[in-house]
Amino acid sequence: MEAVPEDIVIVGAGVAGLATSLGLHRLGIRSLILESSENLRSAGYCLTIFTNAWKALDALGIGDSIRQQHERLRRLVTNSAISGLQTSDLPFETAKAKHGEHEVRCVKRKILLEALAKELPTGTIRFSSKVVCIEESGFFKLVHLADGTILKTKVLIGCDGVNSVVANWLGFKKAAFAGRLAIRGCAEFEGGHGFEPKFMLFFGKGVRSGALRVNDNSVYWFVTWTPSSKEEELEQDRAKVKQIVLSKLGKVTEQARALIENYELDGFISLPLRFRHPWELLWGNISKGNVCIAGDALHPVTPDIGQGGCCALEDAVVLARCLGEVLLRKPKEKGEEEKDEYKRIEMGLKKYAKERAWRSVKLISVSYLVGFIQESRWNMMTFLRDNALAGFLSGFTLKMADFDCGKLTIS
Repeated sequence: MEAVPEDIVIVGAGVAGLATSLGLHRLGIRSLILESSENLRSAGYCLTIFTNAWKALDALGIGDSIRQQHERLRRLVTNSAISGLQTSDLPFETAKAKHGEHEVRCVKRKILLEALAKELPTGTIRFSSKVVCIEESGFFKLVHLADGTILKTKVLIGCDGVNSVVANWLGFKKAAFAGRLAIRGCAEFEGGHGFEPKFMLFFGKGVRSGALRVNDNSVYWFVTWTPSSKEEELEQDRAKVKQIVLSKLGKVTEQARALIENYELDGFISLPLRFRHPWELLWGNISKGNVCIAGDALHPVTPDIGQGGCCALEDAVVLARCLGEVLLRKPKEKGEEEKDEYKRIEMGLKKYAKERAWRSVKLISVSYLVGFIQESRWNMMTFLRDNALAGFLSGFTLKMADFDCGKLTIS
């Protein structure tokens, strides 16, 4: 089959893929997104969007439309699920920030994906397009799809999640299991729910849970825990998973417990938490020639500081800007057009990789460390967490969100 030529192919229509495509579109650069599923995937329910991600969404031009549908959270409150006592209360408005006032909202993933996709030109997303193989062909990459289609592209960007085909091609190992499981849900209330606009966290022995107001009718909740070998075997039995989760919650508020108790049984699907070892990013190839990765393909991270989706949005703005800087320049000589363009693309992707490597390493490392402390089983660690470290960890979470990825403007 003859290869179909494309300028830029993005694998994956998740947050990173859609945002990168939109960033390029804002600069007048066309791209094609390949999505293996039949439609946009809304798995994950909600994302906690911190200050850094709002700066990225504003750079992409959709921040205000997302804000209109999600209420601003006012504080981060932590509680001990062992004693039942509040351990810290951090108002977002008074927290120190270098890059403007802290802004935190819990955003429905489906709404975010649809908002990103809506801004893209018709035909940008090709659904039911699973990538099975990547080949080199001179200054191009050949992307083979399951249906036999072959695409010949100048730039290949992998935004295809923790099991990324593109990351594997670049030499990265499969994301490691963090030894923890997670369940998430978003409860809908027709007549209101009574939850205040705050981020509530509860820490017990080997368990971490939380509840966040989304808007007047929705509340997002999650539970992560370190399972025993027997509990891992039961992860597909939803009734038993629900029973296990409820037994582990400890002394959370009645409001939070009722939220999980009354949630439909079909939603109790436990998923393993995965992350990339940070040293892989230091020694590996985030970009190679005209290929790179972004989002969870680059930095799968545990959810403990809420930066997975936020960091993916940062990636998108930086990547679009770096590519725009090199693609919008004309070739120096007509006779060397393909070679020169390849070299410029390679230079742009190297710049992106250099800019994102340390940021990704820091977020992965901090998130893992925070999760280790928050979900610890050790008596001494839980004592320190509940009596000395709670406020510090909350402040550290906001510190990691105090970041500006910059505008899309090309210098």
